[in-house]
Amino acid sequence: MPWFDGRDGMYGWIWRHLPGNLWVKALLSLALAVAVVYVLFQYVFPWAEPLLPFNDVTVDNQ
Repeated sequence: MPWFDGRDGMYGWIWRHLPGNLWVKALLSLALAVAVVYVLFQYVFPWAEPLLPFNDVTVDNQ
């Protein structure tokens, strides 16, 4: 392939290192994605929310 230069990135590396055939890799990929979303919503976003300036509004109540 003309666009392929031997580096397929992080997702290619993960796909190559997952065990099993196509269906097992697809299910494991789905489980990994769900786990990442769970960790983000349960731990990372609640931790980062006080640090973000969402409550700093500049509109006056007129």
